[in-house]
Amino acid sequence: MKNAVFNMEPFSCPSCVKKIETALRKVAGVVEAKVLFHAGRIRIEFDSAATSAEVLEGVVTRLGYPVLSKKVS
Repeated sequence: MKNAVFNMEPFSCPSCVKKIETALRKVAGVVEAKVLFHAGRIRIEFDSAATSAEVLEGVVTRLGYPVLSKKVS
């Protein structure tokens, strides 16, 4: 398992959180996706054999939320 943390602009509404978490959880290989609303971060645990941090970043970006930086461990 790998973990990714995406740093974002602070989120403006709770519905953004639900939208992002729902989309990420639909990606094969994602174990958990948690948006930290006030911190402007997304934490994702995923199976690197099934998906990658780049794919997950693409999901978030296509939803209209640019990733400022990311850390994968």
